[in-house]
Amino acid sequence: MGPVPSPWLRCVWERPSLKAKPLKTKSHQRAGDRGFTLVELLIAFVLVALISLLLFSGLRVGVRAWEGVEAAAEINTELRLVRDFLRRTLSQARAVTLLLEGEPYLVFSGGAQQLEFVAPLSAQVGIPGLYLLRLGLENTRYGPALVLRRWLLNPEVLAGVGEVPAWQPLGNGPGFAGVTEDQDVAAGAYGVTLLLEGVEEFEISYYGYPEVEDPSLNIDAQPEWQSMWQNPTLLPQAVRIHLSKAQRVWPDLIVELGRSMPSVGMGMAIPR
Repeated sequence: MGPVPSPWLRCVWERPSLKAKPLKTKSHQRAGDRGFTLVELLIAFVLVALISLLLFSGLRVGVRAWEGVEAAAEINTELRLVRDFLRRTLSQARAVTLLLEGEPYLVFSGGAQQLEFVAPLSAQVGIPGLYLLRLGLENTRYGPALVLRRWLLNPEVLAGVGEVPAWQPLGNGPGFAGVTEDQDVAAGAYGVTLLLEGVEEFEISYYGYPEVEDPSLNIDAQPEWQSMWQNPTLLPQAVRIHLSKAQRVWPDLIVELGRSMPSVGMGMAIPR
């Protein structure tokens, strides 16, 4: 058994080290969690501003593109509705003959920017039945517009009564004043409708036999496109309409007129 250390030596052995340890000051404690400097904050603000600018610029471009698409869709819808109406109405054109001063008059005539014919309209206009329709380009507060005027095919209405202006053959009477809005007079017996505003190009042409060529007398006569139609006995075989708005051009509308429609004669009787 070895020697037992004395109590004094054991106390010295177990006494904690008297070596000085570095004290942690407040500066040392904050060195690990140091904040941002002013330069770093400025750089961060600039980056956030640039990102926000890019996001808002992209959003603005997207909104403008969406508005452009909506405007184009609206214009295309207007053109499509007008074309559908003209196709449907012209395809039902009737060969109606009126008596003017004792002479028969075929109600179908037109030029490059006006057309007059007879066709049926539905009850949506007020009074269903045959109407004398005049299609043409007129000046409005929004510029040139495609306007449709209608008279119920009735002797009293055509003669003019109350607020209804008297009808006269196309080119024989005075022109109408500028249109400001749609009109509906005498329970729909007469009306004015702005079909399409802001029209840039509008032209009508007619396919048929020239007035001087009677196909019953000249077997060599051939139909052709013409800028005017004044044939007192025949309807054209087809009508072509060129219509466009600003930066919106549609293919020409070609409507074949219904040759199976019966002719309607009218003196003082109301056609049915």
